[in-house]
Amino acid sequence: MKTVQISLNSIDKVKSFVNAITQFDYDFDLISGRYVIDAKSIMGIFSLDLSKPIELAIHAEADVDAILDVIKPYLAE
Repeated sequence: MKTVQISLNSIDKVKSFVNAITQFDYDFDLISGRYVIDAKSIMGIFSLDLSKPIELAIHAEADVDAILDVIKPYLAE
């Protein structure tokens, strides 16, 4: 498992992020405080505070580099 910080500060970013990660068969969780939601759930993402970076947990052993390439536009600076 790998965790990274991502920023989803617009509706378009949320939609394109979900579309980007749904191509992988791995589980992705977004963690904000005590809340953990499925990162492939648009409704779940909108229940979080998107004004600050969110922790993304990638539950994959293989293809981590490919996943990171796909989510690079969403990584928090």
